[in-house]
Amino acid sequence: MKTDSKYDVIIVGAGIAGLYAALHIPKEKNVLILCKDIPWECNTFYAQGGVAAAVDEGDVASHIEDTLNAGAGLCNEEAVELMVEESLEVIPDLIRRGFEFDRDEAGNLLYTKEAAHSRPRILHAGGDATGRYLHQFLMQANPHPLVYNVRVFDLLRSGDTCYGLRALINEEIKELYADNIIIASGGVGSLYAFHTNSRTISSDLHGICLERGIRLEMMEMMQFHPTVYVDNPWARKQLLTEALRGEGAQIVDEEERRFLFDYDERGELAPRDIVSRAIFDYQKRHGGKVYLKMDMFDEEFFAHRFPNIKKALASVGFDLPKDLVPISPAFHYAIGGIVCDLNGVVPGLENLYVIGEAACTGVHGANRLASNSLLEGLVFGRRAARHLNEKGFVWSHKPPFAEFKGNLVEKDDTILKQRLRRTMWQEVGIVRTRSGLERALDFVDDVQHLTIGRLLALRLKTARKIIESALARRESVGAHYIINE
Repeated sequence: MKTDSKYDVIIVGAGIAGLYAALHIPKEKNVLILCKDIPWECNTFYAQGGVAAAVDEGDVASHIEDTLNAGAGLCNEEAVELMVEESLEVIPDLIRRGFEFDRDEAGNLLYTKEAAHSRPRILHAGGDATGRYLHQFLMQANPHPLVYNVRVFDLLRSGDTCYGLRALINEEIKELYADNIIIASGGVGSLYAFHTNSRTISSDLHGICLERGIRLEMMEMMQFHPTVYVDNPWARKQLLTEALRGEGAQIVDEEERRFLFDYDERGELAPRDIVSRAIFDYQKRHGGKVYLKMDMFDEEFFAHRFPNIKKALASVGFDLPKDLVPISPAFHYAIGGIVCDLNGVVPGLENLYVIGEAACTGVHGANRLASNSLLEGLVFGRRAARHLNEKGFVWSHKPPFAEFKGNLVEKDDTILKQRLRRTMWQEVGIVRTRSGLERALDFVDDVQHLTIGRLLALRLKTARKIIESALARRESVGAHYIINE
């Protein structure tokens, strides 16, 4: 890794979006991929359900319609059309490169159905290990250098150009220059007490962008997954993929009653925001626990289709599919993010790109359709790489980085970070009130005036933007549900 010269491209993040983009940048280019921790600590690795993709040309219109319906009228229709149409290219591309999706005995691709899809169109691999398989495949195919243990904590912006970044790399502060930078750093999961995200997903780049005058939009649109086992001791809670309900699993109360039909005629197959709010409301009204019931599955089928869920829950004492598993909604996906166009270009900064969950293309609107996230990473990762290759941007001016003052971490940051996570969960979660959001805003403002490290300061900036966005949207829509009390 060179710190005294510039790279053609630096990619911040080693999930599906960053790695698939890297795959489309020529090997002879001087490219560096920055990974925050060990490579598999990313949301892609933990993705269970699969990749939503149009089954064929005849399914394109239906997939577009399902995505728009889930997005509750706030999708960028051009982005949706582009993503679905290009799903017919990226899936065959992966297969040509050697990736193996699950198939039936006759060799046909297996598709499953998830909530708010009008037909089965989700491809999977390794049963419930699609993300893990895809991540391993893309890591092995990656033609460029990748550096671990990197914490990016600043971008060098001067005028309309982003020249580089500053990062902590193996406990040493480094300054790296690049002709092009691609942000593929993921979402904001670690801002919440209960989440399904990798421990590395903490919204640092969002906070940096806010500092550097780069727009974030739709940050109130935080998606909560309805079926998560939250009683484990780790920060990342155990996701129970939507594919379980797509295959027939049921959400029940303590008397094994399927109460979701009281809220929506689609029951378990209603969109995530509806199911999450239904569970939240039912428990508030009736008390008691809510469970995921899976005993309708044949044991051999379950072990083959959902091997990782079976193994993970066996480690904490559950015998699946026989046992009821207590569930709760948990934060899952940041729908909003850093504003960009359909090539991932950040407006006004032609050499800065953003792709994947970190980006806001408008493709998800107010509520992401199940399993469209991996597809988004593939389609827009490839588009960014192609745009970058074609334009050949090069700069000659090399401004200096400003002197870094302060510390990345201060002694009370861990305690304050936990308080932030609890506040975000309680006040900026599934059901929001104006009074609760205002309490959260007061908390963030109070902490920002304390002696805190830069990394916590970046989290607080992102949290503040989420709260401000939630206060600004006074009407409930999609993942944003607010009671104006």
